Amino acid sequence: MFLLLTRLSLGRRIRLWAKRLGAIFVLAGLWAASAVAQGLPKELGDAWRATRLPEGVLSLMVKEADGPVLFSISPDTPRNPASVMKMVTTWTALAGLGPDYTWRTAFYAKDGGRIDEQGTLNGPLYLKAAGDPLLTMEELWGLMRELRLRGIKNLNEVIVDRSVFGPVTIDPGIFDGAPDRPYNASPDAMMVGLGALRVLFQPDRAAQKWLPVLDPPLKSYRVNGDIKWSSGTCTGSPSVSAQVAAVGNEIVVNVSGTAAASCGEFSVYRLAISQPEYFSALFQMLWKELGGTLARGVKEGKMPGGLRQVVWHDSETLADTIRLINKQSNNVMARTLLLTLGAQMHGDGATPQTGAAAALSVLKGQGVDTRGWVIDNGAGLSREGRLTARGLVGMLEAAWRSPMMPEFISSLAISGVDGTVRRRLRNDQAKGMAHLKTGTLRDVRALAGYVLGASGKRYILVSIVNDERTAAARPFDDALISWLAAR
Repeated sequence: MFLLLTRLSLGRRIRLWAKRLGAIFVLAGLWAASAVAQGLPKELGDAWRATRLPEGVLSLMVKEADGPVLFSISPDTPRNPASVMKMVTTWTALAGLGPDYTWRTAFYAKDGGRIDEQGTLNGPLYLKAAGDPLLTMEELWGLMRELRLRGIKNLNEVIVDRSVFGPVTIDPGIFDGAPDRPYNASPDAMMVGLGALRVLFQPDRAAQKWLPVLDPPLKSYRVNGDIKWSSGTCTGSPSVSAQVAAVGNEIVVNVSGTAAASCGEFSVYRLAISQPEYFSALFQMLWKELGGTLARGVKEGKMPGGLRQVVWHDSETLADTIRLINKQSNNVMARTLLLTLGAQMHGDGATPQTGAAAALSVLKGQGVDTRGWVIDNGAGLSREGRLTARGLVGMLEAAWRSPMMPEFISSLAISGVDGTVRRRLRNDQAKGMAHLKTGTLRDVRALAGYVLGASGKRYILVSIVNDERTAAARPFDDALISWLAAR
């Protein structure tokens, strides 16, 4: 009995100590948060304390453009910036290549495309890929139509030269186990429509059902399942499931879920096959639609010398392209842009490593402090990428002083207006006053950009939080933008 009472007493003492230790840890966390808050203006200090995040998870720097630093916390600690990394990629590309840089995708052939009386091309048709980040299906169709207008009808084979990039293919499922999600798309020198398959759902109001349409309608693709019809109110983009599976020789998109008829037609995008396979299937489908024939299909190879350009397509300018990358936070476009920078500065066969070296070289020439930085893919979809708040503020100030400042700033999302911050600060005085780039991953929350204050002064801010509870940092970041806009 004495032994039992002793054990019970010991158990109670252990529980008591556990509670005391828990209280100590909570108080330590609050003290740490208070330590951070002491270096901030009162309103921001209160906002940080409300996050209940510990001190060591935040890197912050706020600076007046061409003026003093207002405050900073751990500015030299390298942290994962998530998609804020795209700012580095887009700025260094803009500075290194120029705002008017374009990508040329071109078909080449012997003797400039000599054909016989039946429209048969003499020799193979070569396609020189340039790494255009956003060549659309419509643009490819237009380019192929130009071939037909020149009388070319019958092709022996099409050889795609992707040598501007080296071995850059990635496993789309390696980051988070979701290989069919477009944000995981692999970069490719001959990428069309980001390599994604579109499933368009059209409403049949008479039958009260949703009709799925595959775009492009590639052979051996089909949709399985149904989306339930609802007469309710549309509250936003319908949340439906679309899972890609290989079944024998077919690619099947299994769909399920419910969508309100009032939403009207909507689309879901998925990755189904590799970028080279997608291009090959798309080219053959479009060429057939244009009335052409192809004897031996599409393959990869190096284009020999002595050929002449037959037709070509020049992309939108780099200044236009980076708006899509930053405002919509497009991962595969950012990856492709970093590779393009590497190819232009270090030659063909570009890899993420040569792209990163090129980006760091541009920043070194601008006097930006990149100590502790790790640029691995240029998109921020990574667990290894690292930036420092001080270094990123330095880069943003270099951009501010550059003649290309308007092109760069206009590529960023506008608070409460568009891009990834269109739903933030919509009813706040900061609406329309900030140009920002956000970054969000599991355990990462980052924000960087420029805020125009009420005084007419422009402020540069960088906030990076790496912690398990990063969602708690969003109200603090919003408070920071509002505070600067009112300053």
